[in-house]
Amino acid sequence: MASAADLKEKENGIETKYIKHVNISDELEYRHKLISDASNVTNQHSGNGFSLTENKCKTKTHQLNGTTSYTHTTSNKGTSTGTFMKLKTYLHALRPWSLSGSLVPTLMGSALAYRSQWASDFSLITFFLTAFTVVTVHCAGNVVNTYFDFVKGIDKQKADDRTLVDHILTKDEVVSLGAILYMAGCGGFICLSFLSPAKMEHLALIYFGGLSSSFLYTGGIGFKYIALGDVVILILFGPLSVLFAYMSQTGHVDWTAIYYALPLALNAEAILHSNNTRDVENDRKAGIVTLAILIGRTASHVLYALLLFTPYSVFVVYGLKYSLWFLLPLVTVPQAFQIEKRFRNEHTMSAVPRQTAKLNFFFGILYVVAICCARQLPDFSYRKH
Repeated sequence: MASAADLKEKENGIETKYIKHVNISDELEYRHKLISDASNVTNQHSGNGFSLTENKCKTKTHQLNGTTSYTHTTSNKGTSTGTFMKLKTYLHALRPWSLSGSLVPTLMGSALAYRSQWASDFSLITFFLTAFTVVTVHCAGNVVNTYFDFVKGIDKQKADDRTLVDHILTKDEVVSLGAILYMAGCGGFICLSFLSPAKMEHLALIYFGGLSSSFLYTGGIGFKYIALGDVVILILFGPLSVLFAYMSQTGHVDWTAIYYALPLALNAEAILHSNNTRDVENDRKAGIVTLAILIGRTASHVLYALLLFTPYSVFVVYGLKYSLWFLLPLVTVPQAFQIEKRFRNEHTMSAVPRQTAKLNFFFGILYVVAICCARQLPDFSYRKH
């Protein structure tokens, strides 16, 4: 006698086997769910900086004679996705929001060269090479800053720079990135020295002075850690960058360019001072000394206001005495007041350095436009009467 599991019936002399049919649509839905889950896990690992392979699977179903066959085709996108994520990580490590500090003075020096008596020699290729050289050195300095702040225990869980704190990049990767950027900057300088009318030794003096300052800001001597970082920033992102750009175009040194650079230098220093004021407690615990620590909270508020608003008073004088074009940067005054208000509030000052850098960019661009358009530029030459 047959068991229930092997039940067979005969009908009209034909033996028919009852088979439990599988719902094909349910099976397909189940397989797609498995594929989707696997893809999500892969994407999560890729987002954490790992280079894993992401497979996009497509399932084709064919039904022939009551049977179902599945064909899986895969296309690898893991390599391209992983490379894109890595490049994005490296770009973030460069702190692109801070690059206005070096880019705007380069524009300023180039604009002054364009308005000088050597304007006929102005070269766009020289301009782009100058900007590339200056910005790459600035980026390298940012990477060096990231490395030494982490090694010295300054950047911890509450740090604004998360590159090494969150293990987004390894220390070796940061070191390699800094070396590549410095080499790229030197390559740009070599090309620039062949194209520029300036003497190579004069150009090299300014360039390597800026390069050394960008490294020694946190590396080696570590000017930042002994309350001299503010002096470095005032010189580097003001007179030095403007002179370098001006000399690259004209081949001459005009010391009056320093006076034009002062508003930019003060505004760039406001970025650093707001950052140091925000990080006072962490810096004090790490055993370093900054200007914000030395002068205290109240004096830091006063100093930040002076750094932020003094350039506007300079523009008022320029506008009334030389050309109304110099009043153009005043359109950013309302934004400056909002940022200064956030600076005084401990709960809102965390984002002030980036907001100050953004203000520095628009403020500087309008200043450059004023220099290009004004009929008469300020004359800082001394004359005996």
